[in-house]
Amino acid sequence: MALLLGVDTGGTYTDAVLIRDERDVVASAKSLTTRHDLSEGIGKAVEAVLQTSGADVGDIGMASLSTTLATNALVEGQGGRAGLVYVGFREGDLAAHGLQEVLAGDPALVIAGGHSYAGSEAAPLDETTLLAWLETDPAASAYAVASQFATRNPAHEQRVAELIREVTGRPVSCSHHLSAKLNGPKRALTALLNARLIGMIARLIEKAEGKLQDFGIDAPLMVVRGDGALISAEQAREKPIETILSGPAASIVGARWMTGADHALVSDIGGTTTDVAVLRDGRPMIDPAGAQVGPWRTMVEAVAMRTTGLGGDSEVHVNDEGLQGGVTLGPRRVVPVSLMAQEAPEVVHDMLEEQLRNSAPGEYDTRFVRAVPGMEAGGLQTRDAALLERIGDTVQPLGKVLRTRMEAGALKRLVARGLVQVSGVTPSDAAHVLGRLDAWDSEAAQKALELIGRKRTGVGTRLCPEPAKLAQMIVDRLTFQTSLALLETAFAEEEVEFGLPPADLARHVLMQRGLDGHRGLVRLDTGLDVPVVGLGASAPSYYPAVGERLGCRMILPQHAAVANAIGAVVGRVTIRRAGTVTCPAEGKFRVHTDENPKDFTNAEEAMEALRSILEEEARRDADAAGALDVHVIVSKDIKSAQAEAREVFLEATITVEASGRPRIAG
Repeated sequence: MALLLGVDTGGTYTDAVLIRDERDVVASAKSLTTRHDLSEGIGKAVEAVLQTSGADVGDIGMASLSTTLATNALVEGQGGRAGLVYVGFREGDLAAHGLQEVLAGDPALVIAGGHSYAGSEAAPLDETTLLAWLETDPAASAYAVASQFATRNPAHEQRVAELIREVTGRPVSCSHHLSAKLNGPKRALTALLNARLIGMIARLIEKAEGKLQDFGIDAPLMVVRGDGALISAEQAREKPIETILSGPAASIVGARWMTGADHALVSDIGGTTTDVAVLRDGRPMIDPAGAQVGPWRTMVEAVAMRTTGLGGDSEVHVNDEGLQGGVTLGPRRVVPVSLMAQEAPEVVHDMLEEQLRNSAPGEYDTRFVRAVPGMEAGGLQTRDAALLERIGDTVQPLGKVLRTRMEAGALKRLVARGLVQVSGVTPSDAAHVLGRLDAWDSEAAQKALELIGRKRTGVGTRLCPEPAKLAQMIVDRLTFQTSLALLETAFAEEEVEFGLPPADLARHVLMQRGLDGHRGLVRLDTGLDVPVVGLGASAPSYYPAVGERLGCRMILPQHAAVANAIGAVVGRVTIRRAGTVTCPAEGKFRVHTDENPKDFTNAEEAMEALRSILEEEARRDADAAGALDVHVIVSKDIKSAQAEAREVFLEATITVEASGRPRIAG
């Protein structure tokens, strides 16, 4: 009987699980994610699950990886330095379409070229300017290319990619490889984010494969895509953007497998984010507009997931406005003080004691910083490089590292590059103070909350003098913000229009008073009308209160802590390919694929030719991903119009889906 090994690399923990014949969980294990060297966390989790199960590595027929690495990187603004080549657009389009903000200082070039809607060349490609720019060495680790109407004719994108590889030898992400839909700026954004993630995901896969080999596991490695399907490790290297929401998508697949729920909300709390999705008829809903992670709306096909910067390691902020004061959480993830103290106890405890002896709270109380070893630090500004050198390779109090306020910006940039981690008070620390967690240093958490509680509210009084009460305040805030995330998702997926955006509806006074069970001249009762499946290691600590708040059944599966790792191995290989047939002139039907456009004189003939091309590609890629018994589904979306009492063909989009079970090594 074959064993399946699932591994999930999250922002805080790396999980491993062994499943026998897709039916029974044999064993599961957790290890802290080691960002400086992901193989350490993966290795410890895999080693633990092998020891717990006593399994023979020769019985493992498949390994699969899900990860929140790409999701967290985009939420936190991290990733490699990527260059963008924007073909056929205007210089002002970078700012007009928000790409300047996405670039955030990374190099970009706008050159002439591109095609028309029908696929004809709109202007010759300006290769001279491109080559001159590349020879200046923009210091990018990868490049993104987006050309006007590349989904109608990809020739210019392909030529730019060819030249970039010849001159730089670096990876190139072409927008038409990531989506067959129109919308050049959105494809450019998707390609740019893909380029940023290439190095990061490649390192993760390389580390995972290397660690499996160290254990003698000779099984194919799969990776979970953002829609919950499985792809090969090589396909994930080429299109890492498709792994955004990989971990959350795997958790939904795992939630369905564990509970059999047909209609429910699934909420997965991790260290960095809370991910909420809807199960309908036992299947996760797919976002037709493309996956949105943090502020970015991509063209990646993924589960309809609302990702909020809210997790067990979310940064606690003190609200010093108003009479009462209070706390808010996120969206940035920080290393919990209790965890930092476990790694560097003398440094952390000595500084916390010193801060407690001070008569007044300090700006950098409870804050520590450390560099992430092994990360590439090229292309840094002078101030950033100097600060990184000063931080060195040990944990240090933040107040002793920052010498001027100008360096706060440098620190922010170092964190965004993934070169430095900052610690602070989090809900995980609060859970340690309340006795709900004991994995790390509870004494350090107690001291940190005492320091935070000394901060002043808007009227000058202390926020909360008792650490236990402050801890409960933090947990209550987590309950509130989690409830909002669930309500927003529910309103977004409701079939009835309420006239306000989902976020406004979730926060509306009538909704909130209804949750409180308001009774007066008016009786208000509100809540969720479907169960919630709570996932994540900390779900049992936090989610019962969420279910009580929302008046719904909270399902906490036995293996909720490793749902992502379970979902990583019980999914199917699914490859989708799409293409378009247009009608540029009467009697001419043009097929648009990854190759140059092809013309036909008959619409049915053109659609059949496109279907054949797409099916061949989908079957080939499904086979490359390791699918067995491939089943193909073809769908057509034909647009037509009435003209002079006859129906006129306008356009057709054909989508081919090839799916099958992953191949198990015997």
